[in-house]
Amino acid sequence: MERYVGALEEVGDGARQQERHYQLLSALQSLVKELPSSFQQRLSYTTLSDLALALLDGTVFEIVQGLLEIQHLTEKSLYNQRLRLQNEHRVLRQALRQKHQEAQQACRPHNLPVLQAAQQRELEAVEHRIHEEQRAMDRKIVLELDRKVADQQSTLEKAGVAGFYVTTNPQELMLQMNLLELIRKLQQRGCQAGKAALGLGGPWQSPAAQCDQEGSPVPP
Repeated sequence: MERYVGALEEVGDGARQQERHYQLLSALQSLVKELPSSFQQRLSYTTLSDLALALLDGTVFEIVQGLLEIQHLTEKSLYNQRLRLQNEHRVLRQALRQKHQEAQQACRPHNLPVLQAAQQRELEAVEHRIHEEQRAMDRKIVLELDRKVADQQSTLEKAGVAGFYVTTNPQELMLQMNLLELIRKLQQRGCQAGKAALGLGGPWQSPAAQCDQEGSPVPP
């Protein structure tokens, strides 16, 4: 008797899983229509079906949410670092201008041309330093963001999300961005309509419960 009950429960669970998969797949197919036609052609039925399977238990929603939060924290930190560097350069320029003005005011007229030439060389050296520091900062930002993208790709690949693997190919990156956008929009639908609208059940609380606790998902 217990085996019979267990078998019935397994059949019921399988049917619910199939229904969830169908609901997610239908939602994804609807969302894909909002993408440019060139990307619609690349997102085949098989790809969307595999993506729907990966989203079944809600874990991927939580992973994506976490990755986006890390991404935004990283971007904010890098922005603040660049802003601090710009402020340092502004202070440096102001101090140099003041130093030059004071030196010119104290300089005897016949020595002024020599002083101005020396100040011009100093100004050019400082501007060169500023330019190099800005370039170094920009390179650091690009490398850090590239590293975060690779981390995201690797994490989602390990989570079994279709279409994700470590790559720097621009077309593949754009496709992955569109896949992330599909997941984000699907999560927002869950926030707006609740789990019942997508036929989602089970123990996990994303995405509807996340909206109650944290507000709308953070866009990429």
